[in-house]
Amino acid sequence: MAQQPLFLPKAITCLRGYSRRKFAADLGAGLTVGVIALPLALAFGIASIPEDVAREAGISPPAVGLVTAIVAGFLISALGGTRASVGGPTGAFVAIIYAIAATHGFDGLVMATVLAGAMLVVMGIARLGRVIKFIPYPVTTGFTAGIGVIIFAGQVRDLLGLATGPLPPEFAPKVRLYAEHIGSIDPATASIGVGTALFIVLWRRFVSRRVPGAIIAIVLATVIVQVFGLSAVTTVGERFGPIPAGLPTPRMPVWDWSRIPDLLPAAFTIALLGAIESLLCAVVADGMLNTRHRSDTELIGQGLANIGSAAFGGLPATGAIARTAANVQAGGRTPVSGMIHAAALLAIVLLLGRLAGLVPLASLAGVLVVVAWNMAEVHRFRRLLNGPRSDALVLVVTFLLTVLTDLTLAVEVGVVLAAMLFMKRMADVTSVGARSLADDPSDGAGDTDPHMADATQPGRGVEVYEINGPFFFGAAYKLHDAMAELRRSPRALVLDLTRVPAIDATGLHTLDDLRARCVKERTELVLAGVNGQVRRAMARSGLLDAVGADRVVESLEAGVRLAERDAQPVTP
Repeated sequence: MAQQPLFLPKAITCLRGYSRRKFAADLGAGLTVGVIALPLALAFGIASIPEDVAREAGISPPAVGLVTAIVAGFLISALGGTRASVGGPTGAFVAIIYAIAATHGFDGLVMATVLAGAMLVVMGIARLGRVIKFIPYPVTTGFTAGIGVIIFAGQVRDLLGLATGPLPPEFAPKVRLYAEHIGSIDPATASIGVGTALFIVLWRRFVSRRVPGAIIAIVLATVIVQVFGLSAVTTVGERFGPIPAGLPTPRMPVWDWSRIPDLLPAAFTIALLGAIESLLCAVVADGMLNTRHRSDTELIGQGLANIGSAAFGGLPATGAIARTAANVQAGGRTPVSGMIHAAALLAIVLLLGRLAGLVPLASLAGVLVVVAWNMAEVHRFRRLLNGPRSDALVLVVTFLLTVLTDLTLAVEVGVVLAAMLFMKRMADVTSVGARSLADDPSDGAGDTDPHMADATQPGRGVEVYEINGPFFFGAAYKLHDAMAELRRSPRALVLDLTRVPAIDATGLHTLDDLRARCVKERTELVLAGVNGQVRRAMARSGLLDAVGADRVVESLEAGVRLAERDAQPVTP
């Protein structure tokens, strides 16, 4: 199969033979998704940046969310490797961005976004698009569910109108603060917030999945607050001021190179999550359209889009699965629909941006509560809990670390724990033990000579052991344990590697230790059934020459004959 181009945006491919009919379909889909993306961009911007950080930096969080959706959304579609993916700020990033901004300030967040974009570009150039998909499913489910819990925890104040003051970034202090101020719930605010969430859920279930319930709920909530004069319900404009009608002038933060070591872990987390989310989004789009994405091009496009977003003072962005699905369902078939979605958002900002200041914060909190519930994916979480214990352990550890510490640590520990459990499973699959040829007269490669069974009988001086399964560092100790069971050194030892498909450096080292032991104890060593990757690895490491090429044979039969000959007493 031909290798995918390193960087060939799908937009270029799809514009070949582009027709008026395709444009009409993309136009309708882009306008639809633009309307869907509007409340999400506002909500994600507000949820991602602490208020004190926003005041210090002199920025408007809802405007930052809109800028991210416009700039990154356009660039992701224009430069990415998928046909219908729609990008922008997503719920998966909210907890990460909030923690980075709270720790490093807004300039630190922008620097981390640029670094993450550069990392994504490097990942694409290194053709790591396929490797990213190897992140274990329990890890992605655990941190996604954890992020859902964090998003929900961050919205309780605005959802219920609690008089708590500024919120701490950590989960546990938030919960304690809510418990202390639970008596300050504002009935009007709670009605707007909870009503918005219920409206979205019921609309999707009983009315329409295509028509965006979120935008309708926000419009209704805004009208209710204004008509009935609900002054207790805080609006976007009251807390953050008016939203600028247009895009800011591109500018990069003042780079402080001494801060980069501190920002690298945060940047890596953004890059890793962005890569995972964008490629999952691409897979969803492929499944709906029966197409194939270019994973490395997608990573490079995502990286450039994040750098572009940062240049306009925007947030990290990635492919948004829900918006992508809505785009496909609305008829979007090329990246043009994603670019139109960004243009539609820009038009809304230019023409109606100041009206966004009238939107109640409680209604945006209601939108995010629904997003958080969808991210939690309770049914999948429950299914994994009832699955293999090792997967359930990875799931729970990743989830708890995401909620109680941070996503960087959660992903690192989750991946390492999953890898360790995988190695244990592989080690359990590999077995090492003595082989009785009398019980197994055929090795699958033909009939074994009857006298071969006698070679392993007491007094003949030949021992036959076999390794069954991959021989790598997780299973190498089993050969040491098996050899330790030998009460006395045989005159010849045959090690059957017929069922060893692969070997690593530790396995080779273990075989070399066995060779040295056999030399010391004057035991003739024969390696049988050595083929494929195992023979190549032995040749590269020098083990083939150390053992002796004539003593490394391709079949067990040949190995036993050679060992039987070596075990014969020397005639004076």
